[in-house]
Amino acid sequence: MDDVPQETPPARPDTAALGASGETPSEVLSLAAPRRRTVDDHMFRAGRTSFRLQLFTAPGQRAVAVAIQAEGETPSLTNVAESCAAAVWQQHCPDQGLPPVWIERQFPGAFGREPDFRLVTFGENEPYQVRHPSWCTISAEQIVHLVGGPVAEDRGKGYVPPEPEPEPDLRFEAMALWRLARPHPFREDCMSGGTPWWRRWTNLVFPQHGGRSCCWYHSGDWHRVNHMALAALSRAQHEGVKAECMVDYALEYAAAAGASEWEQQVFRTLYCLGDAIQPSGDGYISNGFINGQHRVQAMLDAGVRRTVVLRHVWPDSPAY
Repeated sequence: MDDVPQETPPARPDTAALGASGETPSEVLSLAAPRRRTVDDHMFRAGRTSFRLQLFTAPGQRAVAVAIQAEGETPSLTNVAESCAAAVWQQHCPDQGLPPVWIERQFPGAFGREPDFRLVTFGENEPYQVRHPSWCTISAEQIVHLVGGPVAEDRGKGYVPPEPEPEPDLRFEAMALWRLARPHPFREDCMSGGTPWWRRWTNLVFPQHGGRSCCWYHSGDWHRVNHMALAALSRAQHEGVKAECMVDYALEYAAAAGASEWEQQVFRTLYCLGDAIQPSGDGYISNGFINGQHRVQAMLDAGVRRTVVLRHVWPDSPAY
Protein backbone atom coordinates (compact mmCIF):
# COMPACT_ATOMS: atom_id res chain seq x y z
CA MET A 1 0.00 0.00 0.00
CA ASP A 2 1.32 3.41 -0.89
CA ASP A 3 0.04 4.99 2.31
CA VAL A 4 1.79 2.55 4.64
CA PRO A 5 4.64 4.19 6.60
CA GLN A 6 8.06 3.30 5.25
CA GLU A 7 10.03 0.98 7.49
CA THR A 8 13.12 2.37 9.18
CA PRO A 9 15.58 0.48 11.40
CA PRO A 10 14.48 0.21 15.04
CA ALA A 11 16.04 2.84 17.28
CA ARG A 12 17.16 0.24 19.81
CA PRO A 13 18.54 -3.12 18.66
CA ASP A 14 17.22 -4.92 21.74
CA THR A 15 13.61 -4.14 20.83
CA ALA A 16 13.54 -5.15 17.20
CA ALA A 17 11.60 -8.37 17.61
CA LEU A 18 7.81 -8.15 17.75
CA GLY A 19 5.81 -10.60 19.79
CA ALA A 20 2.93 -12.66 18.46
CA SER A 21 0.42 -10.00 19.52
CA GLY A 22 2.24 -7.17 17.74
CA GLU A 23 0.47 -5.20 15.04
CA THR A 24 1.77 -3.90 11.75
CA PRO A 25 1.79 -0.23 10.64
CA SER A 26 -0.79 -1.00 7.96
CA GLU A 27 -3.11 -2.43 10.63
CA VAL A 28 -2.74 0.76 12.63
CA LEU A 29 -3.60 2.92 9.62
CA SER A 30 -6.72 0.86 9.07
CA LEU A 31 -8.02 2.33 12.35
CA ALA A 32 -8.56 5.71 10.65
CA ALA A 33 -11.76 7.38 11.87
CA PRO A 34 -12.95 10.86 12.91
CA ARG A 35 -11.65 11.62 16.40
CA ARG A 36 -11.65 14.66 18.63
CA ARG A 37 -8.60 16.04 20.40
CA THR A 38 -9.60 15.62 24.05
CA VAL A 39 -6.18 16.25 25.60
CA ASP A 40 -3.53 18.79 24.67
CA ASP A 41 -1.15 18.85 27.61
CA HIS A 42 1.98 20.82 26.80
CA MET A 43 3.83 19.52 29.86
CA PHE A 44 2.64 15.97 30.33
CA ARG A 45 4.98 14.02 32.58
CA ALA A 46 5.61 10.30 32.70
CA GLY A 47 8.15 9.69 35.44
CA ARG A 48 11.13 11.95 34.69
CA THR A 49 10.12 12.47 31.05
CA SER A 50 8.18 15.48 29.80
CA PHE A 51 6.51 15.96 26.42
CA ARG A 52 3.51 17.50 24.70
CA LEU A 53 0.67 15.03 24.66
CA GLN A 54 -2.16 15.27 22.15
CA LEU A 55 -4.79 12.56 22.63
CA PHE A 56 -7.46 11.93 20.00
CA THR A 57 -10.50 9.90 21.00
CA ALA A 58 -13.96 8.92 19.76
CA PRO A 59 -16.64 6.54 21.10
CA GLY A 60 -15.89 3.01 20.04
CA GLN A 61 -12.50 3.95 18.57
CA ARG A 62 -9.02 3.28 19.86
CA ALA A 63 -7.28 6.40 21.19
CA VAL A 64 -4.38 7.93 19.28
CA ALA A 65 -1.59 9.67 21.24
CA VAL A 66 0.90 12.07 19.63
CA ALA A 67 3.90 12.85 21.84
CA ILE A 68 6.29 15.67 20.92
CA GLN A 69 9.53 16.39 22.72
CA ALA A 70 11.93 19.32 22.48
CA GLU A 71 15.70 19.26 22.38
CA GLY A 72 17.27 18.76 25.77
CA GLU A 73 14.37 16.92 27.38
CA THR A 74 15.58 13.73 28.99
CA PRO A 75 15.04 10.85 29.14
CA SER A 76 14.12 10.86 25.47
CA LEU A 77 10.83 9.50 24.17
CA THR A 78 12.70 6.82 22.28
CA ASN A 79 14.47 5.52 25.37
CA VAL A 80 11.32 5.33 27.51
CA ALA A 81 8.62 4.71 24.91
CA GLU A 82 7.13 1.86 26.93
CA SER A 83 6.66 3.77 30.18
CA CYS A 84 5.33 6.88 28.40
CA ALA A 85 2.72 4.96 26.42
CA ALA A 86 1.71 3.01 29.53
CA ALA A 87 1.32 6.22 31.56
CA VAL A 88 -0.97 7.79 28.95
CA TRP A 89 -2.99 4.55 28.71
CA GLN A 90 -3.49 4.37 32.46
CA GLN A 91 -4.23 8.06 33.04
CA HIS A 92 -6.36 8.99 30.03
CA CYS A 93 -7.96 5.85 28.58
CA PRO A 94 -7.92 3.19 31.32
CA ASP A 95 -11.17 1.64 30.08
CA GLN A 96 -9.66 0.64 26.71
CA GLY A 97 -8.34 -2.88 26.29
CA LEU A 98 -5.42 -1.77 24.10
CA PRO A 99 -2.87 0.99 24.58
CA PRO A 100 -3.33 4.16 22.54
CA VAL A 101 -1.78 4.21 19.10
CA TRP A 102 1.59 5.79 19.91
CA ILE A 103 3.22 8.40 17.66
CA GLU A 104 6.26 10.41 18.69
CA ARG A 105 8.30 13.31 17.36
CA GLN A 106 11.59 14.61 18.75
CA PHE A 107 13.42 17.84 18.00
CA PRO A 108 15.89 18.41 16.46
CA GLY A 109 15.77 16.21 13.38
CA ALA A 110 18.75 14.10 12.36
CA PHE A 111 21.41 15.67 10.11
CA GLY A 112 19.72 19.08 10.22
CA ARG A 113 16.50 17.77 8.68
CA GLU A 114 12.99 18.42 9.89
CA PRO A 115 12.23 15.82 12.59
CA ASP A 116 10.11 12.86 11.52
CA PHE A 117 6.97 11.60 13.15
CA ARG A 118 7.45 7.97 14.11
CA LEU A 119 4.79 5.37 14.70
CA VAL A 120 5.65 3.03 17.56
CA THR A 121 4.05 -0.40 17.60
CA PHE A 122 4.40 -2.74 20.56
CA GLY A 123 4.91 -6.46 20.32
CA GLU A 124 3.24 -7.27 23.62
CA ASN A 125 0.83 -5.58 25.99
CA GLU A 126 -1.20 -6.28 29.08
CA PRO A 127 -3.16 -3.85 31.25
CA TYR A 128 -1.11 -0.64 31.41
CA GLN A 129 2.11 -2.31 30.31
CA VAL A 130 3.64 -2.47 26.85
CA ARG A 131 6.83 -4.13 25.65
CA HIS A 132 8.96 -4.71 22.55
CA PRO A 133 8.55 -1.36 20.73
CA SER A 134 9.37 -1.02 17.03
CA TRP A 135 9.62 2.25 15.10
CA CYS A 136 8.76 3.37 11.57
CA THR A 137 8.23 6.78 10.02
CA ILE A 138 4.75 8.14 9.47
CA SER A 139 3.90 11.36 7.62
CA ALA A 140 1.87 14.24 9.01
CA GLU A 141 -0.71 13.58 6.29
CA GLN A 142 -1.08 9.99 7.41
CA ILE A 143 -1.61 11.12 11.01
CA VAL A 144 -4.32 13.57 9.94
CA HIS A 145 -5.98 10.74 8.02
CA LEU A 146 -5.73 8.48 11.07
CA VAL A 147 -7.33 10.91 13.54
CA GLY A 148 -9.65 12.64 11.09
CA GLY A 149 -8.51 16.18 11.83
CA PRO A 150 -5.59 18.58 12.34
CA VAL A 151 -2.64 17.69 14.55
CA ALA A 152 -0.23 20.24 16.03
CA GLU A 153 3.35 19.56 14.99
CA ASP A 154 5.27 21.78 17.46
CA ARG A 155 6.14 21.62 21.16
CA GLY A 156 3.44 24.10 22.15
CA LYS A 157 3.47 27.54 23.80
CA GLY A 158 3.01 25.98 27.22
CA TYR A 159 6.38 24.29 27.05
CA VAL A 160 8.63 25.14 29.99
CA PRO A 161 12.28 24.51 29.09
CA PRO A 162 14.29 22.66 31.72
CA GLU A 163 16.69 24.60 33.86
CA PRO A 164 20.14 24.58 32.24
CA GLU A 165 22.54 22.15 33.82
CA PRO A 166 25.26 23.83 35.89
CA GLU A 167 28.63 23.98 34.21
CA PRO A 168 31.55 22.44 36.08
CA ASP A 169 34.49 24.53 37.16
CA LEU A 170 37.70 23.48 35.39
CA ARG A 171 40.48 23.34 37.92
CA PHE A 172 44.09 22.18 37.87
CA GLU A 173 45.06 20.47 41.11
CA ALA A 174 47.96 18.55 42.58
CA MET A 175 47.22 14.88 43.14
CA ALA A 176 49.10 11.95 44.62
CA LEU A 177 49.57 9.21 42.05
CA TRP A 178 48.31 6.51 44.43
CA ARG A 179 44.87 8.16 44.21
CA LEU A 180 44.74 7.61 40.46
CA ALA A 181 43.36 4.44 38.94
CA ARG A 182 45.85 1.90 37.67
CA PRO A 183 46.67 2.89 34.08
CA HIS A 184 46.42 0.49 31.15
CA PRO A 185 48.53 2.08 28.38
CA PHE A 186 48.37 0.38 25.01
CA ARG A 187 50.57 2.24 22.51
CA GLU A 188 54.08 1.53 23.80
CA ASP A 189 55.58 -1.94 24.17
CA CYS A 190 57.76 -0.77 27.06
CA MET A 191 54.73 -0.09 29.26
CA SER A 192 52.06 -2.43 27.91
CA GLY A 193 52.34 -4.69 30.95
CA GLY A 194 51.69 -1.94 33.45
CA THR A 195 53.51 -1.68 36.76
CA PRO A 196 52.87 -4.32 39.47
CA TRP A 197 52.33 -3.06 43.01
CA TRP A 198 55.69 -4.29 44.26
CA ARG A 199 57.49 -2.41 41.45
CA ARG A 200 55.58 0.76 42.35
CA TRP A 201 56.89 0.58 45.91
CA THR A 202 60.41 -0.19 44.71
CA ASN A 203 60.32 2.84 42.41
CA LEU A 204 59.17 5.05 45.28
CA VAL A 205 62.09 3.91 47.44
CA PHE A 206 64.59 4.06 44.57
CA PRO A 207 63.26 6.76 42.21
CA GLN A 208 64.43 6.70 38.61
CA HIS A 209 65.87 9.98 37.33
CA GLY A 210 67.05 10.67 33.81
CA GLY A 211 65.59 9.23 30.66
CA ARG A 212 65.41 6.08 28.57
CA SER A 213 65.53 5.61 24.82
CA CYS A 214 62.54 3.30 24.48
CA CYS A 215 59.84 5.96 23.87
CA TRP A 216 58.95 9.64 24.26
CA TYR A 217 57.22 9.03 27.58
CA HIS A 218 60.33 7.59 29.20
CA SER A 219 62.83 9.94 27.57
CA GLY A 220 63.06 12.59 30.31
CA ASP A 221 63.17 13.20 34.05
CA TRP A 222 59.58 13.10 35.35
CA HIS A 223 60.72 14.13 38.83
CA ARG A 224 62.22 17.39 37.60
CA VAL A 225 59.30 18.22 35.30
CA ASN A 226 56.70 17.52 38.00
CA HIS A 227 58.65 19.56 40.52
CA MET A 228 58.49 22.51 38.12
CA ALA A 229 54.86 21.83 37.21
CA LEU A 230 53.75 21.77 40.85
CA ALA A 231 55.68 24.95 41.57
CA ALA A 232 54.03 26.65 38.59
CA LEU A 233 50.62 25.47 39.81
CA SER A 234 51.21 26.80 43.31
CA ARG A 235 52.19 30.21 42.00
CA ALA A 236 49.30 30.28 39.52
CA GLN A 237 46.80 29.44 42.27
CA HIS A 238 48.19 32.27 44.38
CA GLU A 239 47.79 34.66 41.45
CA GLY A 240 44.31 33.41 40.55
CA VAL A 241 45.16 32.19 37.04
CA LYS A 242 42.18 30.48 35.40
CA ALA A 243 42.44 26.99 33.94
CA GLU A 244 41.90 28.30 30.40
CA CYS A 245 45.02 30.47 30.73
CA MET A 246 47.26 27.93 32.44
CA VAL A 247 49.01 26.53 29.37
CA ASP A 248 50.55 29.88 28.38
CA TYR A 249 51.32 30.69 32.01
CA ALA A 250 53.00 27.32 32.56
CA LEU A 251 55.06 27.50 29.36
CA GLU A 252 56.37 30.92 30.34
CA TYR A 253 57.26 29.53 33.77
CA ALA A 254 59.00 26.52 32.22
CA ALA A 255 61.04 28.62 29.83
CA ALA A 256 62.10 30.95 32.66
CA ALA A 257 63.09 27.92 34.76
CA GLY A 258 65.37 26.62 32.00
CA ALA A 259 63.20 23.67 31.02
CA SER A 260 64.49 21.46 28.24
CA GLU A 261 62.54 20.98 25.01
CA TRP A 262 61.09 17.68 26.29
CA GLU A 263 60.13 19.28 29.61
CA GLN A 264 58.36 22.12 27.82
CA GLN A 265 56.48 19.56 25.73
CA VAL A 266 55.37 17.83 28.92
CA PHE A 267 54.31 21.16 30.40
CA ARG A 268 52.10 21.73 27.38
CA THR A 269 50.46 18.32 27.75
CA LEU A 270 49.93 18.78 31.49
CA TYR A 271 48.29 22.19 31.17
CA CYS A 272 46.53 22.09 27.80
CA LEU A 273 42.82 21.53 28.47
CA GLY A 274 42.59 18.97 25.67
CA ASP A 275 45.64 16.95 26.77
CA ALA A 276 45.72 17.33 30.56
CA ILE A 277 45.63 14.25 32.78
CA GLN A 278 41.99 13.84 33.76
CA PRO A 279 40.98 11.19 36.28
CA SER A 280 37.39 10.01 36.00
CA GLY A 281 35.04 9.61 38.94
CA ASP A 282 34.25 11.93 41.83
CA GLY A 283 35.42 9.65 44.59
CA TYR A 284 38.46 10.08 46.84
CA ILE A 285 40.27 7.62 44.57
CA SER A 286 39.58 7.86 40.83
CA ASN A 287 38.08 4.93 38.97
CA GLY A 288 39.62 5.52 35.56
CA PHE A 289 41.09 8.00 33.10
CA ILE A 290 39.61 10.42 30.62
CA ASN A 291 43.15 11.25 29.54
CA GLY A 292 46.74 10.63 30.64
CA GLN A 293 47.33 6.89 31.06
CA HIS A 294 50.71 6.80 29.29
CA ARG A 295 52.13 9.76 31.18
CA VAL A 296 50.94 8.38 34.52
CA GLN A 297 52.49 5.01 33.68
CA ALA A 298 55.81 6.69 32.90
CA MET A 299 55.61 8.60 36.20
CA LEU A 300 54.94 5.36 38.10
CA ASP A 301 57.92 3.77 36.38
CA ALA A 302 60.05 6.68 37.60
CA GLY A 303 58.68 6.64 41.14
CA VAL A 304 56.97 10.06 40.97
CA ARG A 305 54.65 10.72 43.93
CA ARG A 306 52.57 13.75 42.85
CA THR A 307 51.55 15.38 39.59
CA VAL A 308 49.09 17.91 38.13
CA VAL A 309 45.63 16.84 37.00
CA LEU A 310 42.62 18.63 35.53
CA ARG A 311 39.32 18.15 37.31
CA HIS A 312 35.76 19.10 36.41
CA VAL A 313 34.62 20.35 39.79
CA TRP A 314 30.89 20.48 40.49
CA PRO A 315 29.52 22.40 43.47
CA ASP A 316 29.12 19.21 45.51
CA SER A 317 32.30 17.48 44.32
CA PRO A 318 34.63 16.27 47.10
CA ALA A 319 38.07 17.81 47.33
CA TYR A 320 41.07 15.59 46.75
